[in-house]
Amino acid sequence: MQDVLEFLRTRRTYRRFWPKPVPEAVLRACIEAARIVSCGANRQTLKYAVIETPAAVAAVNQLVRWAAYLPPDQGRPAPDETPTAFLAVFQDESLPGVNDTDAGLALGSITAAAWGYGVGSCIMGAIESEQIKALLGLADQDRLRLHSVVALGYPKHESRVAPMENGSVRYYLDENRDYCVPKRPEEEILLTTV
Repeated sequence: MQDVLEFLRTRRTYRRFWPKPVPEAVLRACIEAARIVSCGANRQTLKYAVIETPAAVAAVNQLVRWAAYLPPDQGRPAPDETPTAFLAVFQDESLPGVNDTDAGLALGSITAAAWGYGVGSCIMGAIESEQIKALLGLADQDRLRLHSVVALGYPKHESRVAPMENGSVRYYLDENRDYCVPKRPEEEILLTTV
């Protein structure tokens, strides 16, 4: 169990990447991880789009907002640090039972599968949904609602859990430009044991 917890401690959000493409097989493994995860009543309402060509990745990168708590010069990847792929997660609203719980489970599986291959990720919900749909040639697909995109690439920085100070949840960059993510101590989140 300790190995699983260590895996989860290191599977953080990454926002700066090496310019090394994520192999097609890894992207497919991420989708497979999302496909087989549990979903409510086995409705399977999610659809995925792979964005991996350099031109498409660059276009999507302009349609997402990075690191809301950091100044843009710190939170947005430099031109040589951008992700090399995105996965777009859609909810098919023509199917019954669309819900965010299923999307959350799929996103967790995508990022865990990616990290299993050493690929870092950043789940992004602050996105220009309609413009991304148009870029993907899906603008006329009214039944598809873009829930989020996941940026993927090989991490160029560390990302670690940091102690929370004065209850602040704001992440920050340390002196090495590594991301520090404040987390509440266990005693602050454990409500009861019965």
